[in-house]
Amino acid sequence: MGVRVLFILLFAALAVSSSAQTLNVRVDLTDAPRNFFHSAVTVSATPGPMVLAYPKWVPGNHRPSGPIANLTGLHFKANGQEIAWQRDPIEMYSFHITVPQGAHEVEATFDVTTTDSAGAGGNAASSNLLDLNWNQVVLYPADAASDVVQCTASVRLPAGWKFGTALPVAHASGADIDFQPVSLTTLVDSPLIAGEHYREIELVPAGEEPRHTIDLVADSEADLAMTPQDIVAYRKLVAETGVMFGARHYRQYHFLYTLTNVAGNHGVEHHESSDNSGAERVLIDPTEHMLEADLLPHEFTHSWNGKYRRPAGLATRNYQEPMIGNLLWVYEGLTDYLGFVLAARSGLLTADQYRDALAMTAANMEAHVGRSWRSLEDTAVSVQTLRMLGSQWADWRRGLDYYPEGELIWLDVDTNIRQLTSNKRSLDDFCHRFHGGESGPPKVVTYTFDDVVRTLNEVAPYDWATFLKDRVTKTASHAPLGGIERGGWQLVYEAKPNAFTAAVESHYKFQDLSPSLGITVGEKGRILDAMPGSPAFQAGLGPGMNLIAINGRKWTPAVLSAALRAAQASHQPIEVLAENGQYYKTYSIPYSKGERYPHLRRVEAKPDLLDEILKPRSN
Repeated sequence: MGVRVLFILLFAALAVSSSAQTLNVRVDLTDAPRNFFHSAVTVSATPGPMVLAYPKWVPGNHRPSGPIANLTGLHFKANGQEIAWQRDPIEMYSFHITVPQGAHEVEATFDVTTTDSAGAGGNAASSNLLDLNWNQVVLYPADAASDVVQCTASVRLPAGWKFGTALPVAHASGADIDFQPVSLTTLVDSPLIAGEHYREIELVPAGEEPRHTIDLVADSEADLAMTPQDIVAYRKLVAETGVMFGARHYRQYHFLYTLTNVAGNHGVEHHESSDNSGAERVLIDPTEHMLEADLLPHEFTHSWNGKYRRPAGLATRNYQEPMIGNLLWVYEGLTDYLGFVLAARSGLLTADQYRDALAMTAANMEAHVGRSWRSLEDTAVSVQTLRMLGSQWADWRRGLDYYPEGELIWLDVDTNIRQLTSNKRSLDDFCHRFHGGESGPPKVVTYTFDDVVRTLNEVAPYDWATFLKDRVTKTASHAPLGGIERGGWQLVYEAKPNAFTAAVESHYKFQDLSPSLGITVGEKGRILDAMPGSPAFQAGLGPGMNLIAINGRKWTPAVLSAALRAAQASHQPIEVLAENGQYYKTYSIPYSKGERYPHLRRVEAKPDLLDEILKPRSN
């Protein structure tokens, strides 16, 4: 058989295979106020055994988080006849059916109860808005590559609701919207938000490409009131990322922003959009605004760092293949660092607010004494087991530390580059080389640890492999604070909280005494966590206990703070009456250093590299 014939046969086989991988997804969202989505998925098929899968490993969550328990009312039909199905006894996300003779497609209909939204627990909708993530409402051939499966999708919205999405629209008529055909990869990567109260804000001048918009939905019209200053700052954010990365790997970009106290709070990155949510007053309440200032810069940064450049272990063929998260300290840690830096460069945070947040991060990582047995890399590899755990024993167990400790490591890298090059180069140069390239439609370029090291060496020759491995793969006694110190600042503790720490404690209603007694306490006196080796831990206190009285007086945060100050003057132990289950016991804590809250103090003998880092780069 000749080469030409082989080529023709191969092409024909690929064409048949490609034509077989098609989906038509129709989602009725009119029941969204009841957190109930209705989905109908038509899958091209051939007669015989077939396995359809519900997405399990959801990009951006880095774990098998597909909300399979929310899939209800499942039915399969072919040629108008019901098809029996059976769940795989091992792989719970897979459904086995037998396609009857003469059938060329199968229709799956099911409902989704949206009590687990993207990336976080909580509802995906309220009476006035919704957040649709397509992985919740699709089934696809289990062995198919998501890039190959071609999808046509449509939605029906509640009457009068408007929507935002990066998906290209083919036709819209009232509440019915039809989208242009895309791959399953693009569909799942393109969430949709909608609501009765909607606002669209353009971030680049009319006619400039690519288009950047903020799509806002909220539970009330008043909550959509983004200030002119914020609009200027987000336009500045677009400009700053252009300078930092030098290329844009998307055709358009949508900041999808849901403002509600009802639906789940999350931020999830996508290539041409980000799916963000905040409290209903986040645009108009100064405290909430400050605490969420880095959210949109963080998720926007992921378009370059995470979606375009992606660790090889996270670039899977479809949504059933396991992900390997060993490089999440780059994927998330670098993004955490850049998110805060870009927030400051854009004017969403002041320099003082940035430093206060950095001090809190550094102190929190110092409290995670679990680093004595668990490396930072292991927190990344273990993301699927650590993601949704509570606060109890987090200081000892560690959590998703690759985010905040990754931020400290990349500050360390940035200041080291600046020092090595006499401030002529910085991490911006790394980002430009690593995440730049040609602008254009979305694509994925994978990387390994060696690729990161090689690019760093192109920017500033150094033993970066050892530098990074020492901080990522090894255990340690202390958090990596070299970037703060090399940046001309020092982590210190004072009796008064800084503005960011005070706002966090007030907003989330807890008292962080990790730097003093070694515990965090919730609003009702419940101990949320205890740091092994700390004074409170040594005295016998632990997570889950409830503080009843301090030095004979009923517990309140103010009473506990007063006891810390009194002990500093008297050097007498603090007497704590605590409830553990149904039992009460008094614990004596020999502590006399007073209240301690983190701050950054300027070291005048060193150049202020932090100030240099925060300076805007765009005109």
